[in-house]
Amino acid sequence: MTDLAAQKSKLLARLGELDQRLARIEESLDAPHNPDFEEDATEREGDEVREQLGEAGLLEIRQIRAALQRLRVGGYGVCVACGENISPERLIAVPTAARCRNCV
Repeated sequence: MTDLAAQKSKLLARLGELDQRLARIEESLDAPHNPDFEEDATEREGDEVREQLGEAGLLEIRQIRAALQRLRVGGYGVCVACGENISPERLIAVPTAARCRNCV
């Protein structure tokens, strides 16, 4: 059996980390660019990477919030596709897992 309180704590901690990371990304993207053309081009390439990291972070935030909602309503650990229990090992490895190994 999965320790739901521990999983919730793990999810909330990760959510906090992502919020901080996204705030830093936002600050970085809002910073003025270097007036030197070559430096500006390099900074813009970095911005593209930061934007992709931000998008990945937003996706993970949505997955965490969905997992927290499943915890609230009692559906955490139950596959949303087949209704079977998700193995505790899978939930420990992937706390946001909404599907069992067979339905991934």
